[in-house]
Amino acid sequence: MNSNLSKLQPYPFQRLRDLFSGITPNAAFKPVNLSIGEPKHDTPALIKQALVDNLSGLATYPTTAGLLDLRLAIANWATRRYGIPLLNIEKEIVPVNGSREALFAFAQAVINTKKMGNPIVICPNPFYQIYEGATFLAGAEPYFLNTLPENQYLMDFDSVPVEILNRTQLVYVCSPGNPSGKVMNLDQWKKIFELSDLYDFVIAADECYSEIYFDETAKPLGALEAAQKLGRDYSRLVVFSSLSKRSNVPGMRSGFVAGDSKIIEQFLLYRTYHGCAMSPAVQAASIAAWNDEEHVIENRRLYSEKFKTVTPMLEKTMSVEMPDAAFYLWAKTEMLDTEAAIRLYRDFNVTTLPGSFLAREAHGINPGKHFIRLALVANLDECIEAANRIKNLL
Repeated sequence: MNSNLSKLQPYPFQRLRDLFSGITPNAAFKPVNLSIGEPKHDTPALIKQALVDNLSGLATYPTTAGLLDLRLAIANWATRRYGIPLLNIEKEIVPVNGSREALFAFAQAVINTKKMGNPIVICPNPFYQIYEGATFLAGAEPYFLNTLPENQYLMDFDSVPVEILNRTQLVYVCSPGNPSGKVMNLDQWKKIFELSDLYDFVIAADECYSEIYFDETAKPLGALEAAQKLGRDYSRLVVFSSLSKRSNVPGMRSGFVAGDSKIIEQFLLYRTYHGCAMSPAVQAASIAAWNDEEHVIENRRLYSEKFKTVTPMLEKTMSVEMPDAAFYLWAKTEMLDTEAAIRLYRDFNVTTLPGSFLAREAHGINPGKHFIRLALVANLDECIEAANRIKNLL
């Protein structure tokens, strides 16, 4: 077996099950689960209908590069969303089975263990655990940048030693961030682009939360958009996007990667052997999703209503603020995050995720300690009920 498998840590939700082992939640309360970032809003009818109408596609093998019509729909969406020139649908876009599998596979294609020095992958901390697993199984070593309140929950690249940057081959960036919901601004993108130029590392920009925001006049800045605004091409930059959160289709497993054509070409080669082509029926449903914006606007309205209702309810009992985007509240507690999670589950039947489960001990601290992540994916009434129970505890 691959010896690097031993480096993988239990997934946060396995740790949560272990934490709650033997605990019986208070049956006087109806359960409310705010632990997992799984969209609960209805899947739009137009997407379901497109899937049903194209089930005949199951009789054919799909190509790894995907349908031209799908790549064109993605390119047109990116132009509408970010105001960028139309992406080259032959060279700059590849459909993927959700951003998760692509984020993992990308490290396997990018990391070169033949280079001098053990390769480094820089990750935010807390982070999406796929970054770490992909790093280890690619034969590299993660270097964590703690995202803390004092640095606005953003990655501080000025703190990275030169000897680490010299070994860095890949940087995972998540904007809007999980769990903080912070969005990188143009100056921050300029900094990471300049470092990429200087140290020749690849940037993997995870933008799966880009379409969950709360002001229709203030859309989160995207990495491709930032590159264009700075007068750059997409050298050493690949963006990962997904329909799961945008269109409430996590079970459809549909997204795309886009950016540097040379990297995309090699990643497509890797994927051809990896065997991860998207089902033709899912491709047809994805075209319908990318071509429609009305359901996305309604989706944002539902999230905005929840955040604007729940956040003020919790502000007086814990340190919490509206995120820039995404669907998490990253809430600081006085008690240990694991203790808060246990008591909320045991006494009030509310499931939350301890922040320390999303982070690693790095530079002397676990930056998730004393935080709990609240995913406001349940309906408004359930979120209000959960917020009242959290207030009762804290």
